[in-house]
Amino acid sequence: MQFDAALAAQETFRLAEAELGSDWDTALQLENTFSSNAGTIAREAYEGLLALGARHPSAHSFHAFCIYITWQQATEETIVHHFQTGLRLCEKFLASTNGKSRADVEQISELYGSFRDGLGLDEEDEIQAEFRQDTPKGGD
Repeated sequence: MQFDAALAAQETFRLAEAELGSDWDTALQLENTFSSNAGTIAREAYEGLLALGARHPSAHSFHAFCIYITWQQATEETIVHHFQTGLRLCEKFLASTNGKSRADVEQISELYGSFRDGLGLDEEDEIQAEFRQDTPKGGD
């Protein structure tokens, strides 16, 4: 990747204050718990942050933050669930780029590819490659 997801998360989190309004204090508490813990406690805070994002569909910076921390989760706990969550969040974020920072759109597009790669969605397996080679083309 051409950027640091942890630094991008910090920046977008700061920008999210205006987007979250009265939920900002909750976001601060959850982010503090997420950042300073590990295991079940961090995972619960992470899930709380995602739920908070769902309640604020137009909070673009906060959604970008959620994508960046999902990448952090995926790199620390390499399980399918994190990659699927990241893929879903990226698709939702990239469905419309109106009002979103260009840097976030570019970085989240890059993360989208990484989540797809992590799920093996862009890899061609041996059987697919053999089928493609054996399939007649054009005037064969």
